[in-house]
Amino acid sequence: MSQLILPILAAGLLSFSFSSFNLWFFAWFGFIPLFIALEKKNLLQSFIIGYICGVFFWSLTLYWLIHVTLLGQVVLILYLAFYFALFACVLYLSRSFNRGLFLFFIACAWVLLEYLRSYLFTGFPWALTGFSQYKNLPVIQIADITGSWGVSFLVVLTNLVFYLALRRRLRKGPFLMYACILLLSLVYGFYKLSHKPGQSCDRDLLSISVIQGNIPQDLKWDKQAAGGILNKYIGLAESAAGDNPDLIIWPEASVPALWGQEGADTQFKQVFLLAARLKTALLVGTVSRFGQEYFNSALFIDDAGRPQEIYNKLHLVPFGEYIPFKETFPFLQTIAPIGDIEPGNEYTVFSHPAAFSVLICFEDLFPELSREFVKRGANFLVNITNDAWYKRGSAPYQHFAASVFRAVENRIYLVRAANTGISGFVDPFGRVSAIVRDAAGKDIFVEGYRSRKACIGEARRTIYNRYGDFFVLLCLIFEIGVIIPFFKKR
Repeated sequence: MSQLILPILAAGLLSFSFSSFNLWFFAWFGFIPLFIALEKKNLLQSFIIGYICGVFFWSLTLYWLIHVTLLGQVVLILYLAFYFALFACVLYLSRSFNRGLFLFFIACAWVLLEYLRSYLFTGFPWALTGFSQYKNLPVIQIADITGSWGVSFLVVLTNLVFYLALRRRLRKGPFLMYACILLLSLVYGFYKLSHKPGQSCDRDLLSISVIQGNIPQDLKWDKQAAGGILNKYIGLAESAAGDNPDLIIWPEASVPALWGQEGADTQFKQVFLLAARLKTALLVGTVSRFGQEYFNSALFIDDAGRPQEIYNKLHLVPFGEYIPFKETFPFLQTIAPIGDIEPGNEYTVFSHPAAFSVLICFEDLFPELSREFVKRGANFLVNITNDAWYKRGSAPYQHFAASVFRAVENRIYLVRAANTGISGFVDPFGRVSAIVRDAAGKDIFVEGYRSRKACIGEARRTIYNRYGDFFVLLCLIFEIGVIIPFFKKR
């Protein structure tokens, strides 16, 4: 039983850093109980302890997934736990390294495992260690150079330094290297945060309103509730129009009808008439149908009430919008039986009222999408999503963290409209400038709107936007550079 306490403690500390209670500082020492538990263990024991830690971590972090699929939740947790087990094996195999190599080798290994998890089998870049720091603004500024991977590296490296210091095995040289890296990161972070966006704007401020409808998931596609849903969004948009916005944004799949399907004209005509009456452009989430194919889409309607451009979601949610590998493994359809949504094939950049692109649902988790949109001319990003599936809990906050990083990585404004929250505005430095809240201060499962003016000009390409995940490549090169001589010597 004593062998279980430490990995479970580590899992708890790390998971709580992703909770809605703003406990980000737990991540800076959360790995230490796991490191202690792995002392004097053989390879198999290390694997088992790491796997136990992973199972508990993901069970605590993804507890809300049970509201969607119990079987899918279990399968996902059992799969994701392998990354903790592999990390424990790396720790075992690197015991004989000198302390300097050990520190950086382990931190790089964790980054590589997170990267692998983010892209293998369609990818699951949820709850990356760096994401736990989304409210720790000085630390996350390095993301415009390294992406979130650099923040993950820094957090794990700190854990290792604390662990070695606790065990009185920390040498002066490695500590000074770590101290320099941390100091440079913080100096860079505070320097970036000293910039106040909008203080000297040489162009007109763009005014945007986001709508949070708070539609229960079990009503979203109820035909009898369609009229009430649409009326709620229209009422909120009319209220937001009092702030004279240039653009009003509705959440993912907010229009309770299929764009392109016969019989849906009535609902969409009401939306078009609303835009014309308010003389305000609308961006609405909808499911669209073209031929026999369905898409998760964002439809732009100009201020004259005319539908213009449409963006079809590129990266779909496995077991949420489609079943991966279902031809090879038909039983997978029993995990989460759904109808298939097709992926889009265009990186759409909307041109009015300023150049912007849309990330639908969890597309904000994949940094390459945001980078590509900015490369193609987007001057700000919009994330429309619906997290009502997961009920009340940590899921909306865990998801919102990714949006903050996409803003910092590209030094670009990100505007977010979520059905049940979190809806609001993130500036290019990760500062959350406005959130939809009710009178009691609640930001999820409340309805409302929020407007904000921002100085949005042509995006300046950051190092991360230009060169992408080069930091991950450097970690890989470092690992290879350590492993090859080590095995040659042995």
